[in-house]
Amino acid sequence: MMDAGATWTDERVELLKKLWADGLSASQIAAELGNVTRNAVIGKVHRLGLSGRAKDAKPASAVSQRPRKASRVPSAPAPIAPQTHSNVVIAPISLQPAAMETEVLVEENMAIPMSERVTIMELRESMCRWPMGDPTKPDFRFCGARSITGLPYCTHHARIAYQPVADRKRERKLARA
Repeated sequence: MMDAGATWTDERVELLKKLWADGLSASQIAAELGNVTRNAVIGKVHRLGLSGRAKDAKPASAVSQRPRKASRVPSAPAPIAPQTHSNVVIAPISLQPAAMETEVLVEENMAIPMSERVTIMELRESMCRWPMGDPTKPDFRFCGARSITGLPYCTHHARIAYQPVADRKRERKLARA
């Protein structure tokens, strides 16, 4: 391997200075000098303290400027299209007060038999995922009843999980009294 300092003879340094002043790039100078890299040229220019390039002295008309793109007149903001995250449509649960009260009373009084409850391994897409019992105990199960299409719970557990805000506030007040 050649010593890097040996390639910079006085003649080569003078040629470097001339080519640099003429405005050649470091790559062009390296090619002209031969046996030296672009980075070596940049390093030598830096160590010599060379600055002021011929292109700096060029008149402004000689420098090609890219034409500026005409600015666009702002228009009305584009409407934001609704984003769909899945192809599942969730139908609203219609809760009619009279029918709901009778159904809830029947369902609240009805205990789900252990035989109808399912383990995590038995749980299927159409089954209610309402947890029943303590998850740390071996008898922990899920409801397993038929779930509402598009929801993870059966009708009874959906009513518990998805309560209207007004109903929740009313129930909290009743619980405090």
